[in-house]
Amino acid sequence: MTKPNVDLLQGTLDMLILKTLQLNPQHGWGISQRIQQISRDTLQVNQGSLYPALHRLQRRGFIDSEWGTSENNRRAKYYSLTDKGRTQLAAEVRNWERLSHAVREILQTV
Repeated sequence: MTKPNVDLLQGTLDMLILKTLQLNPQHGWGISQRIQQISRDTLQVNQGSLYPALHRLQRRGFIDSEWGTSENNRRAKYYSLTDKGRTQLAAEVRNWERLSHAVREILQTV
């Protein structure tokens, strides 16, 4: 059986990117691979969604970037979480937990 394609809402993708960067800086490909790996291939972030989200998060001051060398010796832009981004992530996680609890309550209603 194939897994369904799960479309991410913009705010959800932003939260997942911030969470992925919480531990250490990563380049774009690494971010998308980590999200896919942790979600056991349920979530796949395509470049057409990832890079606009990274630019949006950077404009808002939630992430910074700098050029570096990737594992395969290529030049890559590495993104890191800012203090403002950590604060934003905490707020988004609280909102997500509240929303998911409400949806779970509705789905469990008989």
